[in-house]
Amino acid sequence: MKNFKPDSPFLLNPNITFLNFGSFGACPKPVFDDYQKWQLELEREPIQFIAFKSAANLKSSREALAGYINCEADDLVYVTNPSYAVNIVARSLNLKPGDEILTTNLEYGACDKIWNFVCKKTGAKYIRQKIELPLTSKEKFVDDFFKGLSANTKIVFIGQITSATALILPVKEICEIAKQKGLMTIIDGAHVPGHIPLNLSELKADIYTAACHKWMMAPKGCSFLYVKKEFQHLLDPLVVSWGYESATPSHSQFLDYHQMQGTRDFSAFLTIPACLRFMQENNWEQISNQCKELVLKNAARFCQLVKSQPLCPLSNEFLGQMFSIPVKCKEPEKLQRLLYEKYKIEIPVARLDEKTFIRYSINAYNSQEDLDKLYAALDAIMTETDLIEI
Repeated sequence: MKNFKPDSPFLLNPNITFLNFGSFGACPKPVFDDYQKWQLELEREPIQFIAFKSAANLKSSREALAGYINCEADDLVYVTNPSYAVNIVARSLNLKPGDEILTTNLEYGACDKIWNFVCKKTGAKYIRQKIELPLTSKEKFVDDFFKGLSANTKIVFIGQITSATALILPVKEICEIAKQKGLMTIIDGAHVPGHIPLNLSELKADIYTAACHKWMMAPKGCSFLYVKKEFQHLLDPLVVSWGYESATPSHSQFLDYHQMQGTRDFSAFLTIPACLRFMQENNWEQISNQCKELVLKNAARFCQLVKSQPLCPLSNEFLGQMFSIPVKCKEPEKLQRLLYEKYKIEIPVARLDEKTFIRYSINAYNSQEDLDKLYAALDAIMTETDLIEI
């Protein structure tokens, strides 16, 4: 794997073993410089930047992103994070008492909270279909998922790569079946762009949201919401501002409602072309594949260390640049702080219902040495404390 050390373009603290790219990504210096260039332009001439140049600048960035994920630029709008996008969608849909949203019990906690909030307001039901782990095949996952289907199901909501469990789910197959059944599909692809290939024209999800500040390495607060044209009119603005019933409407109500929100720094949104250049110049597909190999190479030994089983077959069908180690731990937060404060390892220890997972994520700056440090730290913690149960 190409090793960026010691001249890494990433701005991460070199004294920390950073195994948590999956949470908020990490911005390389060329992209961060582009970000600051836009911020400087904003501060030098804020009126021109916000009032007169924003539409053209955002269009150029959306066009670059649309080319990368294969969709039309006007079907995209930038948002700060996928949770914001799911809020737009969930709060806009005309859900009735008894309507059901079918999902899994593996979804990101903030999205669960959004749907639960909306269901309390509307009387709809959020059905967290239990998925048996470990996964064994795509076919069994799809069968198990649709066991939660009922005559009241109106929407399918599912993550393409799960957060706590780091599993790549077969959303293309889910979308195909849902379409046959007349269901709306909403996909949380937070971890997808820059991580695994994304082709929205082939996926055919009705609504898709993802972060660019994770694996695409954009500055924090850069994500997108994609909506098929036939559904765009359903979505109300989460924040009512100048784009609502605009005095100078553009060709797209979707863009007006969700893009024109007055004074805000959208510089992060404009760095997408720089992100794409950085990936192209550094042969990022090859680097990503090498990272995935490192993830798989180490997965089994971590499970053996903590006496647990992998959550899926150890292959790229279900795993990308992250792996979640199932661990028995009654105090995950304490374990996470110990790993950081004593061993200088940045890594999430995540709860999902009654289960706990230590999730390592790998990118270009990581090496086998980093995972060896994690292994040694967990071994020492198991010897010296009772935080990890065997």
